[in-house]
Amino acid sequence: MRKPLVSIIMPVKNEGIHIKNTIESALNSKTNCPFEIIVVDDLSDDGCCSFLGQSKDSRIKVVRTSGLGAANARNAGADAANGEIFIFCDAHVFFEHYWLEKLIEPLLQGTADAVNPGIGDSKRPARVGYGITWNKQLEIEWRKEGKDGPFPSPLLAGGCLAVTRAAFEDINGFERGFLVWGREDEEISLKLWLFGYRCYIVPSVKVLHVFRQSSPPFKLSWNHVNYNLLRMAHLHFSKERIEKCRKLVKFSQEDKLMAMLEKSDIDLKRVLYEKKRKYDDDWYMEKFKIPF
Repeated sequence: MRKPLVSIIMPVKNEGIHIKNTIESALNSKTNCPFEIIVVDDLSDDGCCSFLGQSKDSRIKVVRTSGLGAANARNAGADAANGEIFIFCDAHVFFEHYWLEKLIEPLLQGTADAVNPGIGDSKRPARVGYGITWNKQLEIEWRKEGKDGPFPSPLLAGGCLAVTRAAFEDINGFERGFLVWGREDEEISLKLWLFGYRCYIVPSVKVLHVFRQSSPPFKLSWNHVNYNLLRMAHLHFSKERIEKCRKLVKFSQEDKLMAMLEKSDIDLKRVLYEKKRKYDDDWYMEKFKIPF
């Protein structure tokens, strides 16, 4: 099997020691696959990336951004990447030997266009999630059972998401109108499926993730999360599902969020997506038996 260059893209925002641990794990994991690491320091103020100033490893590149948020920090990393395949990783994960070539195999074989490994809890490694789905409240639920080989998943988790450069660029990456954090993993998974691409799980690979027990180390409000929900709905959902999403908004003034949306590029983008996509949200919800 050929060995394309892989770009491992890590958005970073006040990650403390985690980013150093993650990079060391990536560099120390055995692999026969060529790779580069793109660290996107999105205006961290805890000095977590300062150690990279002394790095002489030519495989590591640091991109400094000005507080773009989770989705656009990932896009900035992709803009700086040279690889044929992108792997977007959280800055608090640990890798096993030969994870890289095993994870990208379905992409090279043409089985899938984007994939997740099994994602385990670093404190309880036996607890592994195999992709995620939505429940009737559009909340994510981890799928706890894997299968023998790669299998489709309605949603991929952004903690370790591999995607071909061609598919990523065709869908215009992560949603560029999102605020700070929230729904970016779900939106790109949904968009991939609607545009005719395939999201799969590779259960033979496991990556361990440090799950936070407290709030994220950056400023986040319900307005950010709820705005992203409504933006995703207006980009991809029917009028009926948009109304259901509006009823899910809590701890925010929904009318103000709608006013922000109306001033954005949402209508123009919706028209472009409807022309380009191969399936609609009814097809998607039925295919994956999502009760929303």
